[in-house]
Amino acid sequence: MRRMSPMTATSHAQPGHEIPTLSVDELRQTQLERLRATVRTAYDNVPHYRAGFDAAGAHPDDITSLEDIRTLPFLVKTDLRDNYPFGMFAVPREQVVRVHGSSGTTGRPTVVGYTQRDIDTWADLMARSIRLAGGRPGDIAHVAYGYGLFTGGLGAHYGAERLGCTVVPVSGGMTDRQVQLITDFGPRIIMVTPSYFLSLLDEMERLGINPAETSLEVGIFGAEPWTEKMRQEIESRTGMDAVDIYGLSEVMGPGVAQEAAETKDGLHLWEDHFYPEIIDPLTEEVLPDGEMGELVLTSLTKQAMPVIRYRTRDLTRLLPGSAVPSMRRIEKVTGRSDDMMIIRGVNVFPTQIEEYVLADSRLAPYFQCVLRQPGRMVELTVLVEPHEPVSPGEAEEIAKRLQHEIKTHIGTTCKVEVREPGSIERSIGKARRIVDERPKG
Repeated sequence: MRRMSPMTATSHAQPGHEIPTLSVDELRQTQLERLRATVRTAYDNVPHYRAGFDAAGAHPDDITSLEDIRTLPFLVKTDLRDNYPFGMFAVPREQVVRVHGSSGTTGRPTVVGYTQRDIDTWADLMARSIRLAGGRPGDIAHVAYGYGLFTGGLGAHYGAERLGCTVVPVSGGMTDRQVQLITDFGPRIIMVTPSYFLSLLDEMERLGINPAETSLEVGIFGAEPWTEKMRQEIESRTGMDAVDIYGLSEVMGPGVAQEAAETKDGLHLWEDHFYPEIIDPLTEEVLPDGEMGELVLTSLTKQAMPVIRYRTRDLTRLLPGSAVPSMRRIEKVTGRSDDMMIIRGVNVFPTQIEEYVLADSRLAPYFQCVLRQPGRMVELTVLVEPHEPVSPGEAEEIAKRLQHEIKTHIGTTCKVEVREPGSIERSIGKARRIVDERPKG
């Protein structure tokens, strides 16, 4: 692969960018000090945390070791929605310089706030991540993640600038334009969802451009699960390093963990800023390192909106550090403990679809979300049925309306098929809302 080792040439990095060299003992002491401060701040300033800690019989003064975090209650996404919009902030709203958010099931999204120091920390961690991926000061970085309330675009943008890169803020879409800019500007780095990058490669080849002859050397891919098979295809077609990045808006955004280009053996979690646990998603028991379970994260340095024991629903395991010895790795996340679908980088829940199905009085409360992958991109088809038979023209109108609502309010494109009344599967007990018809393996 065309790369430099991410662990060399550190002299150009500014303070805050460096890949940590703390010993494990130093790291654990830093984590404990920051955990105690975070728990105290949350208890003193966020009513939700105070009530939850009091109900659990926990108090900030009781945190004397990292293991004591287990006495604290979990935080889940519904807690964030219940405190919409600013109820989870630990600082006055006037000190919040930016908010990001994600779509909600009832018009109430999750909202995340950042102080200026939070933005600086995020930029530092993204700069670290880009560096570990093989990026360097002076590189041109083509950012094709979406900008806006979604954290991907701006997170990548600020991190690349902090590292000293020249940023091309393309955002998503305009595939032919993206290819033209890659050809004209000669970026060394691209940050994008892996499925959309494959579409860019297809467009290059359609235009007679050999992807392996472009300037691209480093691809930092996130916002959706992707397999080793997809990595192999990207690298074989481009000659670049394809590496994974992990994050979620509730915790910060991208840059919580990053895979190293030199090892490609899982994502190093920036443990000086986030404390990880793995739990059994059913019993909520904390599992030892190496066992598969649900990732739980606690922020250690966030000011505006600290998160304590947030259940990510992502399934992974904790592994020893490699490229960054003191920082544990998380295995590549390929599944979740709930029923979230990721369609072209957008998180979609059946409950979101249900809201707009039920809003049309002509439709029965039965639907299914069918996932297919006829080509590079995952496609969502929503199957619905009316209470009574409808004409072909009315069926087309129902489908178009539901497509519009889903695109407008959830942010993803889908197909809608209106079936005959009574044709969608009924279930005794839990309904099977998701039908996954994608190829296995």
